[in-house]
Amino acid sequence: MTSQSPVSPSHGFRSVAPVLALCWLAVFFDGMDVNIYGAVMPHMLDDEGLGLTPSIAGTIGSWTTSGMLVGALVAGNVTDWIGRRATIIASVTLFSAGSAVCALAAGTGSFGAGRFLAGLGLGGLMPICLAVVMEFAPPRRVALATGLLMTSYHGGGMAATGLGLWVAPDHGWRWVFWAGVLPAVIAVPLLLRWFPESPAVLLARGRRAEAEAVADRYGMAAPRPAEAPPGGVRGRVDAVLALFRPESRLATPLLWVASFCGLLLVYGVSTWLPQLMRASGYGLSSSVSFLMVINAGGILGMLIAGHTADRYGAVRVSALWFVLTALGALLLREHLTLGVTYVVVFLTGVFLFSAQVMVYAATDGVYPASERATGLGWVTGIGRTGAVVGPWLGGALVANGAEDWGFLMFAAAGLTGAAMIALVPVAARLGRRWAPAGGAEPVTGSERG
Repeated sequence: MTSQSPVSPSHGFRSVAPVLALCWLAVFFDGMDVNIYGAVMPHMLDDEGLGLTPSIAGTIGSWTTSGMLVGALVAGNVTDWIGRRATIIASVTLFSAGSAVCALAAGTGSFGAGRFLAGLGLGGLMPICLAVVMEFAPPRRVALATGLLMTSYHGGGMAATGLGLWVAPDHGWRWVFWAGVLPAVIAVPLLLRWFPESPAVLLARGRRAEAEAVADRYGMAAPRPAEAPPGGVRGRVDAVLALFRPESRLATPLLWVASFCGLLLVYGVSTWLPQLMRASGYGLSSSVSFLMVINAGGILGMLIAGHTADRYGAVRVSALWFVLTALGALLLREHLTLGVTYVVVFLTGVFLFSAQVMVYAATDGVYPASERATGLGWVTGIGRTGAVVGPWLGGALVANGAEDWGFLMFAAAGLTGAAMIALVPVAARLGRRWAPAGGAEPVTGSERG
């Protein structure tokens, strides 16, 4: 289907750069906040006053991702009501407040409440930033723009690991969470000053002149009524029901399961990799540094995946990347030498994180512009159940001394994700065949993958 309208010849990355840069900053802090917990968990487990055990740590990790699930499901519809700009600002404020609650927590209960609050903001931010970047990005460069955006997540993950390595040992884990308040101080003022509203959202509110002005400023074609998200409560309900139109009713659940597997991997690894490696016999510093290495691989992987997906299709890249992630997880189970392990961790990061992001890029070929925010919200939201299961299951395995099974769990998730995303183009073709005459739209390059 055609998900973007024609644009002027001058519409390139230069015109979208300001929007991409602001989204990049917001998602950088998202990645930092998500990875802070895993980066300081060994220190928190050693803090007897907090009372954290591996089992409780896994449960709290699931509280975080439960908040993310709620945030992602709500954000897709809320953004069409209050606007994408306001939703992004509110999300950044929420997860900053959650980090402050964690820094002040007297016990595991209040700490878990802080992580749930942070999860609400983290879950709402990602799908909206993705939808905005897809809207403003040049046609045929959606996957690359998505990959560039997501390099920031791993930059944030590396920053969190650095804080865990250099701040927590001397000053305690609480100071690392105080660093999580920085987004409210740094990013929110910049977003309030410079971030534009979506032209499609402005058009849906009847503000055509403003919508056309924003589109002209960023080198986009003027938005069409068909691209505007439906308004009102009824419109938001219809936007969800539209995900199950004949053209997409088969592809939608496949995207959900692929996202489940991808996010189980992302959050399972982000939460438990240091502790799994520590249990495998590596030192504390090395175990935490593996989290930085895997995020460094993630940055390179986003750039490679974005370029490759724009040429061969997001679906093909995602499926192959999931398979290579499974292979990396199996290799990590083999207790290799330290140098080889660093290489395997880095290469696993190249494929792990971008496999999930290419699932998001594939939605551009399934849902039209008017359904993009809702479709992405539900793909990320339902996928967050994997983000709930990953940390919880990892905690259960560590608590029972079955750390090696954690790597098998990651490998199984990778292979399942590969199968699900590979079936999306088949499901889309069947859906268009069954759709009423004239109801289907042409397929985009991202769906052809």
